Amino acid sequence: MGIVRRTYTTVRNFLFSWLNKDFLIFLFFLMLSGIFWLQMTLNETYEKEFLIPVKITGVPKNIVFTTDDNDTVKVTLRDKGLQLISYMYGERLHALAFNFKTYARNGGRGSIPSLDIQKAVYQQLSTSTKIIAVKPDKVEFFYNYGQHKRVPVKLAGNVVPESLYFISGYTCQPESVDVYAIQGQLDSIHMVYTEPLNYTNFRDTLTVKSRLSAIHGAKIVPRSVTLRFYTDVLTEESIDDVPIQGINMPEGRVLRTFPSKVTVSFVTGVSIFRRIGPEDFKVVVDYEEIKRKPSDKCTLHLRHVPHGVTRAKLSIQEVDYLIEEE
Repeated sequence: MGIVRRTYTTVRNFLFSWLNKDFLIFLFFLMLSGIFWLQMTLNETYEKEFLIPVKITGVPKNIVFTTDDNDTVKVTLRDKGLQLISYMYGERLHALAFNFKTYARNGGRGSIPSLDIQKAVYQQLSTSTKIIAVKPDKVEFFYNYGQHKRVPVKLAGNVVPESLYFISGYTCQPESVDVYAIQGQLDSIHMVYTEPLNYTNFRDTLTVKSRLSAIHGAKIVPRSVTLRFYTDVLTEESIDDVPIQGINMPEGRVLRTFPSKVTVSFVTGVSIFRRIGPEDFKVVVDYEEIKRKPSDKCTLHLRHVPHGVTRAKLSIQEVDYLIEEE
């Protein structure tokens, strides 16, 4: 107790010593001038933008909104600073409620005009407050009676790994989503795209959660998907003994080529190369082409390569041939 008493005495003597009396007087007048300045500032007229939610009420049970049934309008108000602060930190501005039946129209859409929005806002304001602007100039909503269809999700954007790596495959979960809209719009929607992705210079498996691009007047469920991109190391390889096949051959005739097999070189991933063989490639000679341009040699065409194979090319472009009767 003695220590506390001595500390209190020391602080009191310091604050009320003749040296600090002038300092306390200075603080008093500084605080007083601050109060006057704040009062004058808050008495000035200002403009402030407020976000006010819009809610549709009285919605029938068989109605499905194809856009969010809760929207937001930006309202710019003009009044003295003190009044605007009461709107900012008080509870005077509530969500604006509009009855569904009043504004719904045939065709699956409704519209709340700016004038009705302003009337609803003025009911919450003081008489001194003026509305300067309302954005947007109207609030639209879309609805149907449950019609929907399932459509696939497609990737949009740019996903490129580091050099010497490539995308060996990717998965999307879920692969398809439900779209709700009026029937005429549903008939024109065949797929949904992700929001544009931009990922570069990665080498390990990349997992991305992406929202789906919005479709005006339609509702997408779910609104996001999970994408997983798998990478592999690029390698330049070749496969021998790929057979040459004849196509469009007339009945009773057989094509023989010399040689009968060729080598295909290509670029692919290390893991993919382990799984492919000569039977995964298709090298052909077209009999119709031979008929049009008779020659001692026929031209080879690489018609099919396995998934994940790029820059494929044949070791030779032409071969000798014979056409025999069976």
